[in-house]
Amino acid sequence: MQKHDRSGKLQRLQELQRQVQELESELTEPAQDGWRAGEYYTAYYATTGFMLGMFGAATSLLFNVVGSLLVGQHPLQLIKVYLTFPLKERALEMDSGLALAIGCCLYLGTGMLLGIPFYLILTRYTSRMTWLSRLVVACLLSAALWILNFYGILSWLQPLLFGGNWIVERIPWWVGLCTHLVFGGTLALLYPLGLYVPYRPQVEHDRSGS
Repeated sequence: MQKHDRSGKLQRLQELQRQVQELESELTEPAQDGWRAGEYYTAYYATTGFMLGMFGAATSLLFNVVGSLLVGQHPLQLIKVYLTFPLKERALEMDSGLALAIGCCLYLGTGMLLGIPFYLILTRYTSRMTWLSRLVVACLLSAALWILNFYGILSWLQPLLFGGNWIVERIPWWVGLCTHLVFGGTLALLYPLGLYVPYRPQVEHDRSGS
């Protein structure tokens, strides 16, 4: 009887040892993680640029609100001037209402769209730079964006469509430039928040730490 019990225990022990070996082999095999991003994850950075662009636009809008109050203007003076693009000169007479709220939303939405190419450029070409160098690059990009928006597009498009050049004429050049600089500087400062960090399974992490 004891011999039979011993034989059964040995068989059970061998079975357990076999299961342990199988588990160990599974743990030592390379983890099959499925798809992983390559060197540069364009779709991810476009998405994070879209989100960070909203913060850049909100910061630049807040900058203009504070600046307008300091000089005694309507706090949303910038939005009123931008609304002349669809509403012509009558937008300058608005003091409140749904139109200004929509204008703020459009301003944030524009910043989100501009954040995509802006952040793609920063992540692709400034990843190894210091934060100060990245900030300088962002300021240069912002200045180029300001020139393109105001003098490359709006200076002829608004007169062509609406018969007036209110945006370029009503917004001082330094206000337009500073607005774009605040936008770009915000994206440069928030740059680390949008970086892609590949997921590492716990097994792989344990193996690398052992």
